[in-house]
Amino acid sequence: MRTSRWPRPRGLRARLLAAFVLVTVLGAAASAWAGADSASSALVSSHQHRITETVAAQIAGAAPQLTYPPDQEALDRLSQAVGGEALVAYEDLTSAGAFASGLVTDELRSAVRREHDVVAQRITREGRSWLLVGTPVMFTAPDGTRSASGIEVYALRDLAAVESEIDGLTLAAFTTATAALPLSVLLALLAARGVLRPVRDLRDTAGRLASGDLDARAEPQGADELAELTAAVNEMAASLQESMAMKERMRADARRFVADVSHELRTPLSTLAAVVEVLESSTDGVHDDARESARMAISETHRLIRLVEDLMEVSRFDAGTARLHVEEVDVVDTVRACLRFRGWTDRVEVQAPERVVLRLDRRRLDLVLANLVGNALRHGAPPVRVAVHASAGGVRVTVTDAGPGLGEEVLPHVFDRFYKADRSRTRTPGSGLGLGIARENARLHGGDLTAADTGSGARFDLVLPEQEEEQ
Repeated sequence: MRTSRWPRPRGLRARLLAAFVLVTVLGAAASAWAGADSASSALVSSHQHRITETVAAQIAGAAPQLTYPPDQEALDRLSQAVGGEALVAYEDLTSAGAFASGLVTDELRSAVRREHDVVAQRITREGRSWLLVGTPVMFTAPDGTRSASGIEVYALRDLAAVESEIDGLTLAAFTTATAALPLSVLLALLAARGVLRPVRDLRDTAGRLASGDLDARAEPQGADELAELTAAVNEMAASLQESMAMKERMRADARRFVADVSHELRTPLSTLAAVVEVLESSTDGVHDDARESARMAISETHRLIRLVEDLMEVSRFDAGTARLHVEEVDVVDTVRACLRFRGWTDRVEVQAPERVVLRLDRRRLDLVLANLVGNALRHGAPPVRVAVHASAGGVRVTVTDAGPGLGEEVLPHVFDRFYKADRSRTRTPGSGLGLGIARENARLHGGDLTAADTGSGARFDLVLPEQEEEQ
């Protein structure tokens, strides 16, 4: 991505301040330039008008004493009457002590001869500005008709004083504009504060909503667009709060329904299990089909009983009523007892020190181990290993197998309730709740249960801290 060569303000306050100051500087500079230019033009025009009137009056006063055609002496007298640096010309004659005729431009000379009036032009000599005024000397006949005498007078006047005044005006204008800059910054800060305060309130409200505080609201201030935005955010928060409350009620109703159904099914299922066990013991001598049907009924009944027990356990976790019964437990001995009780001793390899004694819930530890090892034996492949490692203030139990492992699409959902990687195997003994219940038991201890794919199988790591006291 292409990066800018110039640093850019990132915060909203900095952007508002920069924009306000930039607009103020540009406006002040434009106003100062326009004011100085206007004042300069007016000053030059006034000065030029005064010079031209003075020169015209001086010529008018001296013209009646001129002889015609004028000689050198007449031209000199007229030049002295004009005063200053002056050039009086008539055909090939020019007044004595006149400035160089080359300063008179063709444009000015043509204008004097064409317009028969006073004409002025600004010129530069030796790096300074001068005003060159030219006018013809006119004859006036008794009938009032005016005609050019051929005598031309050019007067040169220095404009240094005027330029000095113009420089002073320009400096004063830009000084005033610069002095207004701190005031503009102060106004920009006040304006930014007024704009950003509702924005900060909205930011804080959004942060509280994101952290789960659905009662968070912002107080609308004023009647502008930010107030309308604040009201819209409050309406959105209220709608979200109502929706979340409704979902929570629905979830609570669903959990209560599952708990009630599981509780109501437990007693008749226990009776049914006893009946089918009696039926199993009396199948000797019956037809093979009848014996197989009895075995299937027994298997499905036990499966249904385990599902009901798992649902009741999940209901206890959801209701927050699950409790630990802590006692001193030899984790290694518990692992070996779990395998021995379920007949898995010959199928599972145990790697553990002689003893690891901690304060834990023995029943829940056994339940977690049975879920992990049973899952490895059922869905993995030999060798299945259980490794026990004592750690500072706890224990780590790792269960690995050499099966197909956990795919990328399976790993994020392996602890989800009722999740089965192979949807076609809906009749497998597991309920789809075992791993989820195992992790809930680990977290009830303050530990955790994680899953990983080793590339050559699956691995589950159970980490349990020692309990300080019975909960």
